[in-house]
Amino acid sequence: MQKPFFINFIIVLLFFFVSKTKAQNQEDSQKDIISYDLKWSERTALSILNKYPKAWQLDGNEKPKWDYKMGFVLSGFEKLYQKTNDKKYLNYIKEYVDGMIDSTGNIKKYDIKEYNIDYLNPGKLLFNLYDETKDERYLRLIGQLRNQLESQPRTPGGGFWHKQIYPNQMWIDGLYMAEPFYTQFTVKYEKGKSLDDIAKQFELVQNHLLDKTTGLVYQAWDENKEIAWANKQTGTSPTIWGRGIGWYMVALVETLDYFPKSHPKYKVLTGYLNQISKNVNQYKSPEGLWYQVADKPDMVANYVEPSASGMIIYAFAKGANKGYLDSGYKRIAQKSFDSFVKQFIKVDKKGEINILNVSSNIGLGGKPFRDGTNDYYLTAKTKDNGAIGFGAFLLSAIELKE
Repeated sequence: MQKPFFINFIIVLLFFFVSKTKAQNQEDSQKDIISYDLKWSERTALSILNKYPKAWQLDGNEKPKWDYKMGFVLSGFEKLYQKTNDKKYLNYIKEYVDGMIDSTGNIKKYDIKEYNIDYLNPGKLLFNLYDETKDERYLRLIGQLRNQLESQPRTPGGGFWHKQIYPNQMWIDGLYMAEPFYTQFTVKYEKGKSLDDIAKQFELVQNHLLDKTTGLVYQAWDENKEIAWANKQTGTSPTIWGRGIGWYMVALVETLDYFPKSHPKYKVLTGYLNQISKNVNQYKSPEGLWYQVADKPDMVANYVEPSASGMIIYAFAKGANKGYLDSGYKRIAQKSFDSFVKQFIKVDKKGEINILNVSSNIGLGGKPFRDGTNDYYLTAKTKDNGAIGFGAFLLSAIELKE
């Protein structure tokens, strides 16, 4: 008689533990769900942390890489940390940077001889890391990247080459990669001695990459007009690319963050920002978003693209907040942000943010040769949760306090 009682007791005990475990799992699962009550900025950052526990995994990377895309997204994390003082955002940045430094204190697989201007962008993260930690490794790396600019090859007119493998070419995204870092460095450590050189990079864009008809910028310019994609009269590449305009506008607003108002070139740079802002505002969709091929909204197969739209929204909002642009641009940014959420944001069952249909990386030249035609941009693959889409949305949400 004792045996059935013992068995029943065990069954009841097991049922109790199973029920308790199931309830605990449900509770834990609910804890993992990102709350809809949080702002878009924090929901986005938490989604990134969940999807990519290591920042180098962004964009689906399989190996750690010192990369401009990580620098772009993590610059949003830096701003979010400064607003919230939540150490998990700082730690995410620090873990990425520390993982990219070898035992000698140098950036892994970094070769100055590549003269890749993209390498400078993650360097912006080092300033705040050094201020927070006083770790001398970060200061050393800041100097190492500044030294690259000192010997970076230049076009005959004085513009930085985009890479060693692209002689005499300035690419519009190179302004974002280099100038905010360069400006912060020269103001912080060189008493501003290089400010004229920084302004010159933007002047070259205005003089050579600006399309006189639309007032928008091309992606690239070959001063020698030698590469196959270059216009034989102007040296520009064939397409006005939405994200290229975004890179340029973000370069301007983030350079102006450090550019002294007392410097005579400050007004010149704010003038450039006002000019490109006025012009690009004429090319948005009825919903307030921007196209992959920016100047041809009616072209067959053209589409509104999230990374371009997010960058322009961010530049409008930041420009208005900082006084570089008229306050009316803040209202434009807000309306476009709301449209961005409706068109590009999908929230899953875990409350995680997904950004749809982000254009893949776009380049020119190389092997196989990329010719830069409108068709090249329109047939480039898109994917959900592209890192640049995430970074643009995060930055725009922070700036709009969303």
